[in-house]
Amino acid sequence: MRYGFSFLQTTLIDILYLCPYFSTMKATPGNHFLGLTDPALTAYDTSKVVVQQLPYEYTSSYVAGSAKGPAAIVAASEFVECYDEEIDTEIVEKLGIHTEEPLNFEGVINEEAVGLIEESTSRLLKDNKFVVSLGAEHTVTYGIIKAFVKKYRNLSILQIDAHSDLRQSYQDNPLSHACVMARIHDMGLTICQAGIRAQAKEEAELINSSENIHTFYAHQIRTNPLWMDEIIGPLNNDVYITIDADGFDPSIMPAVGTAEPNGLFWTETMQLLRQVCRERNVVGFDIVECAPIEGSILSEYTLAKLAYKLLGYRFHTP
Repeated sequence: MRYGFSFLQTTLIDILYLCPYFSTMKATPGNHFLGLTDPALTAYDTSKVVVQQLPYEYTSSYVAGSAKGPAAIVAASEFVECYDEEIDTEIVEKLGIHTEEPLNFEGVINEEAVGLIEESTSRLLKDNKFVVSLGAEHTVTYGIIKAFVKKYRNLSILQIDAHSDLRQSYQDNPLSHACVMARIHDMGLTICQAGIRAQAKEEAELINSSENIHTFYAHQIRTNPLWMDEIIGPLNNDVYITIDADGFDPSIMPAVGTAEPNGLFWTETMQLLRQVCRERNVVGFDIVECAPIEGSILSEYTLAKLAYKLLGYRFHTP
């Protein structure tokens, strides 16, 4: 019996050590991205980067739960190594990363929610912070962009996504997550979409008729060796990147609201992000639509690493 207890005890310890999910269960608002504890790296005044958490979820139309995504990504980021072997540096030491507490959307929806996000983002931009936004549903990007265009007059958008999000209205709501890029298109901004593989006919018609939307479907990327150059080419110098988690293939990103097969994989996505950071001035980015799956940490951990990798690409000088 003693041997059995010892074996069970050891096994449970191994499971707790090897499975970060149990740690994420303890996550509380106010945790710092990467699990940072040194005030020299987390203080607002001295940090170049600010992570804002936007757990707004009102129009989810398939699998709900994205409101838990931002906190789950922050919690999972504790297990991301600060040293990046690809760029041979710990970029956080050069930047400082302050993590804001989640914005409160209780009783706040639609135009009011978009306005709250715009106000929060504008405050950070006024303080000259590089803003990384972790959102729930994709609607949050509209509020973010409304703030960014006030600072960057020639802003263009790189969208990584499974869906075009170009519907004029969805379920009688023009501020649905399925309409976010239509609202941004209404602002007259150039949009380059990568990895699209699910859309309505009306969205395809808008793409074909608009001079400002450049869509590269997943099936085209697979057969075009110049796909990265063609995606980046139409972008203006100042680029904002919005990344819907479902842009990735479900095999590496299962925890999303609306999964679609034939998505982007890690290496090709990193190659695209690194190239756009080399060729354009990336002014900010968001990661949205992670709907955590109980018992799994794959998606939120991958997205936490994605955020840190993208910061490395943006701020590392070879």
